[in-house]
Amino acid sequence: MSEILIRNADAVATMNAARAELAGGDVLIRGGIIAEVGQGLATTGEVIEARGCVVTPGLVNTHHHLYQTLTRAVPGGQDALLFGWLKTLYPIWSRFGPEEMRVSALAGLAELALSGGTLTSDHLYLYPNGSRLEDTIDAAREIGLRFHPTRGAMSIGESAGGLPPDSLVEDEAAILKDMERVVDAFHDPAEGAMVRVGLAPCSPFSVSRDLMREAALLARDKGVMLHTHLAENDEDIAYSLEKFGCRPGQYAEDLGWTGVDVWHAHCVKLDAGEIGLFARSRTGVAHCPCSNCRLGSGIAPVRSMRDVGVKVGLGVDGSASNDAGNLVAEARQAMLLQRVANGADAMSAREALEIATLGGAQVLGRTDCGSLERGKRADIAIWDMSGIEAAGSWDPVAALLLCGPTRVRDLFVEGRQVVRDGHITTLDFPRVIETQNRLARRLMV
Repeated sequence: MSEILIRNADAVATMNAARAELAGGDVLIRGGIIAEVGQGLATTGEVIEARGCVVTPGLVNTHHHLYQTLTRAVPGGQDALLFGWLKTLYPIWSRFGPEEMRVSALAGLAELALSGGTLTSDHLYLYPNGSRLEDTIDAAREIGLRFHPTRGAMSIGESAGGLPPDSLVEDEAAILKDMERVVDAFHDPAEGAMVRVGLAPCSPFSVSRDLMREAALLARDKGVMLHTHLAENDEDIAYSLEKFGCRPGQYAEDLGWTGVDVWHAHCVKLDAGEIGLFARSRTGVAHCPCSNCRLGSGIAPVRSMRDVGVKVGLGVDGSASNDAGNLVAEARQAMLLQRVANGADAMSAREALEIATLGGAQVLGRTDCGSLERGKRADIAIWDMSGIEAAGSWDPVAALLLCGPTRVRDLFVEGRQVVRDGHITTLDFPRVIETQNRLARRLMV
């Protein structure tokens, strides 16, 4: 069985139970699994020299809309709040097809990989012109990232009081049928799985309560996780109060949408009672700081959530609302926003890094990754700290978030090298960019 030894790192941030950090540390990979973490390790296999580098677990992204990578910086949506932004972009997204879905996923996944991401979820909730969930699954397999796609859906269009145009909504019976199809075809519950599938009706303002209930029942029957948007901004809260007569937390609880198998995106406007509900029920949260800033949604109460034990991971959200997909930059933004809201000691660089790695793995129910420990999957990021970004830094682990870099040198997923010396190894990256830009220009016409 082949081995790879990552050797002599300035620091290995393990994110194990003790949050141990090793100076001059080594990580030995064998057969896609971490065989040992320590110092002075030896191998007869390949050696990756990591002197001048920080080694971390691969970063985990708990909320994305990969298809949106084709619609960055769209005029008309650049300065809008959530609902206005959506109304600008829905007509453009309605012109997508399988090629747009696949290529935008490739570009978005490559961007995540270059920023240290080894595992990502994706929330795909519209399927125009023959698009299917497997368009994104195929892209993830090609690039080699661990993937947790979710079969999203919208069923309440404008004519029925919803936000999306009628052309982008689906029949609820057809939605549930396709949810069952994709779980049966692609979900792998085994340890080390490269693909797991979740169910993800889009939001309270685009699906019915019946669909939310039925999706929860189906997910539990199939043993898969549930995901949706919740309490994203003031408009979201007002909609819930007007249409349902309750706050989002009660809406979720009443429909079976709390529990260890559920994670909600954003949760910017959760109140103390809802935070307590999520803590008691072990419901997870995908925190999307850059998108929340971009759309003016507010600062999520992450400090309060973490203090009572709510599981929190990071999400880059869609690249139409971020407009980037850089996970390590997202971690830095999460740290800075909590300091803005709560003071300079509210969140350390190490805590933000923990949220970006172990925290995300816990939100997605992955006990097999998120830390560098014997027996965990070999999902590993190597960060070169010898460049200008970190020059003069005294603490290499803290410097990763306080200074940079924001691009990995090397990245391993299941022991396979996806990034080497800052370049994607698994696909023709320049061609992906060229195709992405061609498709974007076609959508502009």
